[in-house]
Amino acid sequence: MSALPPCPQCQSAFTYEDGDQLVCPECGHEWRAGAEGATETARVYRDSTGAILQDGDTVTIIKDLKPKGSGGVIKQGTKVKNIRLVDSDHDIDCKIDGFGAMSLKTEFVKKV
Repeated sequence: MSALPPCPQCQSAFTYEDGDQLVCPECGHEWRAGAEGATETARVYRDSTGAILQDGDTVTIIKDLKPKGSGGVIKQGTKVKNIRLVDSDHDIDCKIDGFGAMSLKTEFVKKV
């Protein structure tokens, strides 16, 4: 059994693997396994103002969004906590109070 690296945020030694991700059970931080020595260049995610986004950041919605299949509207200024960055057509997976799990594009958010 190989030793897993400590959490880069809280330095907890109790990390565990979840697929290709490493997870810290104490602070909830997730990061890609083997990211330290990766030869592949990582994609940089930027918000509408150009600030670099990372997993776990808090962002604010910058315009009213009407999700498909929903009768409601996500209002401008809504805070979204603990985002997760993904490599797909929508860059952010998150949970929004009152709407549940959804995907957002980085062009509609601003880092807090």
